Amino acid sequence: QEQLVESGGGLVQTGGSLRLSCAASGRSFANYAMGWFRQAPGKEREFVAAISWIGLTTYAVDSVKGRFTISRDNAKNTVYLHMNSLKPEDTAVYYCAADRSVAYRNGPLSSVPNEYDCWGQGTQVTVSA
Repeated sequence: QEQLVESGGGLVQTGGSLRLSCAASGRSFANYAMGWFRQAPGKEREFVAAISWIGLTTYAVDSVKGRFTISRDNAKNTVYLHMNSLKPEDTAVYYCAADRSVAYRNGPLSSVPNEYDCWGQGTQVTVSA
């Protein structure tokens, strides 16, 4: 059974850092674009960052540019979200997802949740003031 499993969330102070991991199992997601999304209580799920199948192209929402970096290691079937200079407004459940509509795509990358068809269960990130 194909599955995405996030890890690395936790409680951190403002200005701190975390690295989220998304491990794929059951099949290889190495041929597909991957994305990170987040959802805060009472808010809609929002796009954070995406990466092409081989990592040549990345795309991030303006609010995290310069602070968050998405990367992937296809040999490990894992995608990462490196988060620095965290702010209280980054508090949310973070989800990784796979866009399997087109293999070997280097761009453009989607920021629309409905265009990602495989999701993990999420990992909580809480940033204290």
